Amino acid sequence: MGEPTVTSLEGRDKAAPAPVTAGERPGPLQRLRTPRRPRLWFEIVLIAVSYWTYSLIRNAVPEQRTEALRNADWIWRMEHHLGIAVEESVNHAVNSVTWLIVGMNYYYATLHFVLTLGVLVWLYRAHPGRYAGARLALFAATAVALVGYYLYPLAPPRLMHGNEFVDTVVVHQTWGSMASGDLKSMSNQYAAMPSMHIGWSLWCGLTIFALAGLPWVRLLGLLYPTVTLIVIVATANHFWLDAVGGFICLALGYTVARVWYGALPYALPRQPPPRP
Repeated sequence: MGEPTVTSLEGRDKAAPAPVTAGERPGPLQRLRTPRRPRLWFEIVLIAVSYWTYSLIRNAVPEQRTEALRNADWIWRMEHHLGIAVEESVNHAVNSVTWLIVGMNYYYATLHFVLTLGVLVWLYRAHPGRYAGARLALFAATAVALVGYYLYPLAPPRLMHGNEFVDTVVVHQTWGSMASGDLKSMSNQYAAMPSMHIGWSLWCGLTIFALAGLPWVRLLGLLYPTVTLIVIVATANHFWLDAVGGFICLALGYTVARVWYGALPYALPRQPPPRP
């Protein structure tokens, strides 16, 4: 049997493609930039400023309530027409199990940030040559999502009129979504498409699956975005089609990273070349 994917990635750690020389036109497999060892102070500042900017822009997008509710009604009708409108059933079924839905409320509110930051730290320490490419894919995907929030305002299912979705944070009085309860004034209520809970969790899952050495850890990487999909639907924060939007954003993010570095982040050398 052949070597596992992770082993084959590690086997390429010492072989870095030559950088593009001056005047040479980059080909489809040539990188525009060679990964360098990240600087800790710069990464801390970059991540903090980037997340602050993302939150500021996302929440500054006009809350177009009428259009957002109209778009939500259209998606809900389309899902019924296609026979894939499962969100309300999942929402009610999980809401009937108090300990489960309370746990999902906290999961929704915290894990997407905590785990994403944790994976970035792990990449920085264990895979410095791949860190910049993976970080670029994540940041580019998030930038695309901001465009989506502006162009396509969408109300989450829990805010729709004439439906029976349960706002699980309000009902169970938990500290949950930034868009529910006492914290709702701090977040744009109508930025449900795309779901970056899915975009970020899928980025984490793919990174763990591609680079972790232990099989059970790689399996957990695949389970994370799957569980996140169940959570965003069960808490009535997203339609499952919002998750498709998050997937598309991440695909575009990886495309940017591949064009910039000449390869997907996980195919880059583990150790970057020394700085000149």
